[in-house]
Amino acid sequence: MQLSRDDVRKVAALAKLELSDSQLDDVAEKLRNVLRLVDQLSQVDTTGVEEMAHPVDVHSVTRGDQIQAGLPREAALRNAPQTDGEFFLVPPVLG
Repeated sequence: MQLSRDDVRKVAALAKLELSDSQLDDVAEKLRNVLRLVDQLSQVDTTGVEEMAHPVDVHSVTRGDQIQAGLPREAALRNAPQTDGEFFLVPPVLG
């Protein structure tokens, strides 16, 4: 695939990158290499290969949401440094 300096300028502009003329040539060559690799990959015969979202079999390690009783207020306040018997008391944060 041909890739002109104007193509690289457009891609750079879309990526909000400012490239000097020397950087344009370097980036153009790197992009050509990437496109060559993509072209090679597109030639691989994938007939019969199952599509996948991830190459490793991943299972969620989180459990499903289950409603559980909360900690009783007295138990929650028991280890607090300061309470009024109903709420945690904390130093003022603002002013």
